[in-house]
Amino acid sequence: MAALSDWFWDERFWLPHNVTWADLEDPAPGVEYPRAGHLLRALPLALGIFAVRIVFERFVAGPCAHILHIQAEVSRRAQPNAVLEKVFTSISKSPDSRQLDGLSKQLDWEVRKIQRWFRHRRNQDKPSTRTKFCESMWRFTFYLCIFTYGFCFLWQNPWMWDTRQCWYNYPFQVLTPGLYHYYVMELAFYWSLMFSQFTDIKRKDFLIMFVHHLATVSLISFSYANNMARVGSLVMCVHDASDFLLEAAKLANYAKYQRLCDFLFVVFGASFIGTRLIIYPFWILNSTMFESWEIVGPFTSWWVFNSLLLVLQVLHIIWSYLIVRIAFNALMRGKVSKDVRSDIESSSEEETETNQTRTASPKRENGTNGHFGSKPWTQNDDSW
Repeated sequence: MAALSDWFWDERFWLPHNVTWADLEDPAPGVEYPRAGHLLRALPLALGIFAVRIVFERFVAGPCAHILHIQAEVSRRAQPNAVLEKVFTSISKSPDSRQLDGLSKQLDWEVRKIQRWFRHRRNQDKPSTRTKFCESMWRFTFYLCIFTYGFCFLWQNPWMWDTRQCWYNYPFQVLTPGLYHYYVMELAFYWSLMFSQFTDIKRKDFLIMFVHHLATVSLISFSYANNMARVGSLVMCVHDASDFLLEAAKLANYAKYQRLCDFLFVVFGASFIGTRLIIYPFWILNSTMFESWEIVGPFTSWWVFNSLLLVLQVLHIIWSYLIVRIAFNALMRGKVSKDVRSDIESSSEEETETNQTRTASPKRENGTNGHFGSKPWTQNDDSW
């Protein structure tokens, strides 16, 4: 184990040339540098955030949903059937026409009845509009609070106004209480999102979001461990700037305030593109790639960190394209599309499934609950 630890924390990987871990172990009195052990404190805090979320959704978000007349839909449960349940859980949640014909012969049921069974069964696993409203209200509250805290904290620090300050005297940069709290709270929140995925109703993007949260936790931890926390705080603040707007637009949609939803989505799109296609590359990447090269010089973890930030920029471009496309489609249709991650399927979709082998499918209508439409705009661009 000791050999593995020595290999993982190899100074030649983590630190600039001619700097060792021993140089960082005994700072001057009253001075503290980031230590990897600090990150462990985020785990119990994550459990606390998870508990706060449960209380918040029940006693704050729930009553708000009630005031806005957002009720939990009572979906019809599929009648118990061992054969169809086995197909649903182990083969396909949406069987094709060949599978439907085989099941029809096996059970002596009409194809339409089997399609209806699978629709009801899928809806059993999907969260209601009320559940999604409470979840979005929690995220909106946290994102708004953490962005406000981060922005106010950075406003008072010199590296927000001069990014070269992120690299002067690196890695011997003092860890301030404000920077420590900002990092640990962000890290704890994403740990809590990972925990909650296993207790929430499972959605079809479960694996994608789990990998996203894991990548976010890894990047936050990586930048803290090698004391790139100053530039890391800038990255977090830039990403937090648009997240609460997305959740606000979803709240308006769930409450059926369509014009407000469309307006907030436009503001979110402008904020997302402005922060991630302009501020992020020309302010932050310019600092991590060029200013740091000039002041500190490259080293192994520097290359890894910048490679990950460049991958993140590629994702920003892809997400921005999707947002622009959805906004364009919204202008053409008159409203923003629904969130297809977990909406309740409409009966019109059932009719389409029934007739798809006989005629061209008609243009689908929006879901019965008015969630966002044909393409998801909830990429959960929650940060890195």
